[in-house]
Amino acid sequence: MESKSNKYWIFIVCLFLALATLAVYWPVKNHEFIKYDDDKYITDNRNVQSGLNPESIRWAFTTGHASNWHPVTWMSHELDCQIFDLNAGAHHMVNVFFHIMNTLLLFVVLKRMTKAIWPSAFVAALFGLHPLHVESVAWAAERKDVLSTFFWMLTMWAYVRYAEHPKVTRYLLALLFFVIGLMAKPMLVTLPFVLLLLDYWPLERMRFGKLINEEKQKNPIQQKPVLHLLIEKIPFIFFSIVSSVVTFIVQHRTGAVQTIEAIDIKSRVGNAVVAYIGYIEKMIWPDNLAVLYPHPGGSLSMSKVAGCGLLLILLSACFIFLARRHKYLIVGWLWYIGTLVPVIGLVQVGVQAMADRYTYIPMTGLFIIIAWGASDLFRSLPYRKFILGFCAVAILSAITVKTSQQLKYWQNSETLFQHTLSVTKNNYVMQNNYANYLMSMGKLNDAVEHFNESLKIKPRAAKVHNNLGNALSKLGKIDDATEQYRTALSLEPDFSDAHYNLAIVLSKQNKIEEAIKEYRQSLRLDPGNVDALSNLGFELAQQGKNEEAIELYNKALAIEPENIITHGRLGLALAAAGKIDEAIQEFRIVLKARPDDAEMRCNLGILLEKEGKTAEAIEQYRLALQIAPDFEKVRTLLEKTLEKENNPQ
Repeated sequence: MESKSNKYWIFIVCLFLALATLAVYWPVKNHEFIKYDDDKYITDNRNVQSGLNPESIRWAFTTGHASNWHPVTWMSHELDCQIFDLNAGAHHMVNVFFHIMNTLLLFVVLKRMTKAIWPSAFVAALFGLHPLHVESVAWAAERKDVLSTFFWMLTMWAYVRYAEHPKVTRYLLALLFFVIGLMAKPMLVTLPFVLLLLDYWPLERMRFGKLINEEKQKNPIQQKPVLHLLIEKIPFIFFSIVSSVVTFIVQHRTGAVQTIEAIDIKSRVGNAVVAYIGYIEKMIWPDNLAVLYPHPGGSLSMSKVAGCGLLLILLSACFIFLARRHKYLIVGWLWYIGTLVPVIGLVQVGVQAMADRYTYIPMTGLFIIIAWGASDLFRSLPYRKFILGFCAVAILSAITVKTSQQLKYWQNSETLFQHTLSVTKNNYVMQNNYANYLMSMGKLNDAVEHFNESLKIKPRAAKVHNNLGNALSKLGKIDDATEQYRTALSLEPDFSDAHYNLAIVLSKQNKIEEAIKEYRQSLRLDPGNVDALSNLGFELAQQGKNEEAIELYNKALAIEPENIITHGRLGLALAAAGKIDEAIQEFRIVLKARPDDAEMRCNLGILLEKEGKTAEAIEQYRLALQIAPDFEKVRTLLEKTLEKENNPQ
């Protein structure tokens, strides 16, 4: 049982952790969505924006969108959209809430396991306030980080309760939290390994020989042989394997996994070794943090790789040597090394060399080494508590200032991309992203400049050629745009967006048959492209192929029922096919959404007149003239209709 004094200090620590973390991250309530994954996850995602409903839940469990299978994360974003719509600040604050909860749970779990309030508090404070964690919290698309870690912490909490009093229900609760966490982000695949580390220290459940009575008295938690503890983790390991396989399949199918030809094994291993030391450097001196660190490929020098490798070996040997007396050293070190394995780049997903968000869980191991190591290091010094307290305040103050500074770069896409380009080199992805942002702001010439900078770094980047084509098309440089789309397709023949964009410019050049061919290619690769379905239908309708056009329009509307442009096109095709009643219904849908559409009121009037509903047709013509007084076609139709009405034969 906790003493009253301990309960008081635990409450004070929790209050400090919550308020300090909230105060530091409060500015994100005014931040915008970022045009880097936030579009895939939220702002351009119709399924997420539809809110939490049976259809969106089904989608969450079956989609591999954004190269991931994480249904719990998708449902979290869906719920946010249902409650907050597209209020970016609210989405960000939900991330902050989970980050605060993770910080508090980390403190509570460490305190429960170690009975040490202040080292546990310091670890939690580092976790909550360190600038390396800004990316995971201030980036809406990284909900998966904070959400999965919430279930990681709950799993540890439930596991500690199980270790204290082994019961099937407590074990199953830990397993349940673990499985839910895997469905938020597969980063939890290393958690069974961490639970084994906790068995070694601080739970002291791991027995290597016969249990001595004296040891049994010191440790109220029942000790078990190593084999027993391994068997105990089998269900956890099983779900980790399943999650890993599913994740690899999804990422491989979506092209997120880099091939050996793109980045060879030697480069991957070299980068991984350097990254392990690089993360430690950024923990100690968190400067020049960026949302994307370009992968060096084969450009890393052997001396740098060898130096980092030697340092890793020396640190590992040191911690192993000291582990007998200071178990937390080897536990913290293996926590750090082990939990980074899925994202260290041996299986390369994406184009980054490393990422701040990957440290969200792993860095806790190093924080443990620092907190308990400092306590041991200053154990025999006079004024020990004062020195430790002063150092803790100084460190936390410094990282808080740095975190506040780092948060400013996450205000919007422009500040983030400009900062990233200023602190990294040869970053073709950020050049491309910044150019896309500039294009969305109408700064087309600046966008073209940055697209070209991106291509100087990586000339064979098909997506960049496609995006440059989009900018050139908007500038009216159709021939140049066509050339860029064809270049993109020569590099990546199955690039659906490039086929679609090429079809658009070919249509503008009146090369209709070629355009139709490209639309069909785009749909072969991406059958759910609503715009491609609608545009192909339009081109076919222009050729008089109304039945095929109607079929395409209906497919598009089945995917996106509120697509008004397609409803209008469908109405025209139905009218041309003689299906007047159905056409009238489509025109009414359009006018319900766009009552000031004079052209559509004219079309509706014409069909109503054919149906013999002259009075209603006249009303539509008059409404059209109120909207567009200079609409001569409608004026002529109205005069003829009134003349027929007044002079019936």
